Amino acid sequence: MTTPPQPDPTPVALELERLHRSVEVGFARLDGQLALLVQRSDQTDGRIVDLDTRVAELERARWPLPSLAALVALAALLLSIWQTTR
Repeated sequence: MTTPPQPDPTPVALELERLHRSVEVGFARLDGQLALLVQRSDQTDGRIVDLDTRVAELERARWPLPSLAALVALAALLLSIWQTTR
C-alpha cells in the first residue's frame, strides 16, 4: 500500500501569513481612526461645556433688564402723574 503524496503546506502557510498581516494592518487602521474619533469627541465635549458656561453667564447678566424696564416704566408713570397734577 502506498500513501498518497501530501500537498506542500508552504503556499498555504504563506497565504495565511499574508492574511494575518492584512488583518493586523486593518485593525491598526481602525484603532487609529477610533482614537481620532475619541479625541474629537473629547474636544466637542469640552466645547459644549464651554458654551454651557457662556450661556449661563449671559442668562445671569440678562436678568436685570426686565426689572430695569419695569422701573423705567414706573418712573415715567410717576413723572406723568406728577406733571398732570402740577
